[in-house]
Amino acid sequence: MKLVTLPGVFAPISDSWMLADAIRQETVDPGRHALDVCTGSGVLALTAAERGATTTAIDVCRRALLTVRLNALRSGLRIRTLRGRTFAPVAGERFDLIASNPPYVPSPRPDVPRRGASRAWEAGRDGRLVLDALCDAAPAHLRPGGVLLLVQSSLIGTDTTLHRLRRAGLVDVEVRACVRGPLGPLMRAQQAAGTIPSDVDQEDVVVIRARAPRRRK
Repeated sequence: MKLVTLPGVFAPISDSWMLADAIRQETVDPGRHALDVCTGSGVLALTAAERGATTTAIDVCRRALLTVRLNALRSGLRIRTLRGRTFAPVAGERFDLIASNPPYVPSPRPDVPRRGASRAWEAGRDGRLVLDALCDAAPAHLRPGGVLLLVQSSLIGTDTTLHRLRRAGLVDVEVRACVRGPLGPLMRAQQAAGTIPSDVDQEDVVVIRARAPRRRK
C-alpha cells in the first residue's frame, strides 16, 4: 500500500501495519461497516475499504482527513471522513469493526494537545487519556458480534486495557499480536523529558482484540 502523507500528518509506522494485518484477519467484506478512529494517514480505513467494507474515518486534524481523502482517491476507494474526537461524529451509529491506533505516548502535560503534530501521539501523563475513552465508549458503537481492534504500548498497561474492555461489557478480550523491541523515538524523547523511567529500554507493541456479545436467539 503506497500512501501520501501530507506535512504535519503522522506517517504510519510498525504499530499501524500490525493493526492493518489484524484487520485483514477479520471478516470485513461488502455489507459490513468499519470505523477507523484517530485515522491519521488512513491506513486502517484504507485496509478495511480494500476488503469492501463501507468505511468511515475520524480524526481531529483537518489535514489528516485530507490525507485520507487523497489516499482513497489514489486507490479508487470511497471513505467517509468526519472531524471530531473519538466517537462524537458518529453518535448513534454502530459498526461491525472498529479499529484505532490512538495517541498513547505519555506526556508531561496532563491533557491532550489541542493543536500541533503531537496530537497524533501525546495522551496525557499516563498515555491513556484517549485509549480509556475508546475502551469505555466502543461497546455502544459496536453491532452485536462486532469487533474492536486497538494497538498500544505495554508501557501504558496492557492488562489495564484488557480489564477495562471486559468491564465495559466486551467479550473474548485478548492480545492478538505482540512485538517486543527497543523504545521508539517518541518514547525515547519522553524518557529524556522524565516521563518514562530511565531504566526502561524495551516495550511490547500489542494489538488487542475484543468483541461485542452476540444477540441471544
